Amino acid sequence: MPRIDVPVTDVVRAGVAPPTEVTGDAANNHIVTNDGRVFLVARNSAATTTRNVTIQTPGTVDGLAVADRVVAVPISSSKYIGPFPTATYNQSGSDQGKLYVDVDNAELRLLAFRLPL
Repeated sequence: MPRIDVPVTDVVRAGVAPPTEVTGDAANNHIVTNDGRVFLVARNSAATTTRNVTIQTPGTVDGLAVADRVVAVPISSSKYIGPFPTATYNQSGSDQGKLYVDVDNAELRLLAFRLPL
């Protein structure tokens, strides 16, 4: 199945209402449009286990793979993750301009925001 889209909410000076969280999907994982000004909010709804969010890094440097960014989200907590430089994190090909965001469990909830210039 295709990756699940996490809609990006633009942050504006007048304020925005909180968007609906996207429930983590560890089988299909997620995709986020990224222009370098995007950050994620990952909320762990688990009461007993730290959960991980992985942002894939598809590139290489001098022929060596760039390690994916893995962020641990503590029990019943949230982490703000990003922004993501496009040259390091964006996919190429049919998913050009997109981040691949993987979760290890459905107890993770995701939001994506874009900062203004």
